[in-house]
Amino acid sequence: GDGEVLGFLGPNGAGKSTVMNIMTGNLSATEGTARICGYEILESPMEAKRKIGYLPELPPLYPEMTVESYLKFVYRLRGVRLPEKEHIRDVCEMTGVASVSQRIIRNLSKGYRQRIGIAQALIGNPEVLILDEPTVGLDPKQIQEIMALVKQLGKEHTVIFSSHILPEVQQICSRIIILNHGKIAADDTLPNLSRRLSGEGLRVRIEGPQEGIRKALTAIPGVKSVSMLSAEEKGCCDYRVVAVGGSDVRRAVFRTASEKNWPILYMSGYELPLEDIFLQITGGER
Repeated sequence: GDGEVLGFLGPNGAGKSTVMNIMTGNLSATEGTARICGYEILESPMEAKRKIGYLPELPPLYPEMTVESYLKFVYRLRGVRLPEKEHIRDVCEMTGVASVSQRIIRNLSKGYRQRIGIAQALIGNPEVLILDEPTVGLDPKQIQEIMALVKQLGKEHTVIFSSHILPEVQQICSRIIILNHGKIAADDTLPNLSRRLSGEGLRVRIEGPQEGIRKALTAIPGVKSVSMLSAEEKGCCDYRVVAVGGSDVRRAVFRTASEKNWPILYMSGYELPLEDIFLQITGGER
C-alpha cells in the first residue's frame, strides 16, 4: 500500500529474487500476473516501470563515472520529465551523496555506493521502491544510516524491502510477507503474526525468587502458562505470562507481586521476535 514498508522474507531458494525479477520486468512469469499501480508488467511494461525504482543486491553502477554524471545518465535513460538539475540535486541530498557528487564512484566506500544505488532507484520519483538486500556488506554505522533513509522513504513511497537480517526488517517494516518453497506462507503485520503463533501474553520483569514467582503467577486465575525468558537485571527475571482466551491479567499480576513484596520493574505486551516467527513458519530454514 501507499506509505507502507513491506518486509519480503524467505529462506534461500524460496523465490524472493524470482518474484522481484518478475515485478521489475526482468523475468517473464510462467503464470499469474504482476500489477504495479494498476499496470500489468508484461502488458504495459513502460507504464509499469515508470512506477518502479529498483535496487538489486549488486547496485548497477558504472564505477568510472562520477556520481552526478551517473545519475544524469539514469535520468536520461528513463526519460524523466522533471527539471533535471533540481531533481538530481534533491535526490542527492535525500540519499546523502551530495557531498561526493563530483567524485568517481569506484573511489567511494561501500556505504556510499549503496546510497548511490538507492539514489538511482529514486530517479523519476517512482511510487514503488524495490530494495534487495540494501545493507549487505555495510558496517553497523552505515547500516543504521541506510535503515533511517529507508524508513524516511517509506513515508512517501511504497517500499518492498528484502533482507536476511531480520532485526532490520523488524525495525522498519509495517507488514511482513514470508515466502517458503515458492508459496506465500505468511502475510500480516508483525504484532498479528506474533499473536497468531504465540497467543496473547505479557512480558513482565519481577525482582525476587524465580521459581516462587513462576509458581505464584501460574496460580493466578485466567493464566494459561508462565515461562521464564531471561535474567536482564541482577536478582530479576523476565516472565512470559499467557492468559486464557487473551484475557487481561495485568492487575492480577500486579496484586500478586505486591502482596509478596516483589517489585515489578517492567511490564508490556509480549511480541514474538521476528526470527522466531520466521523459523516457525519456514520450519527452521534460513
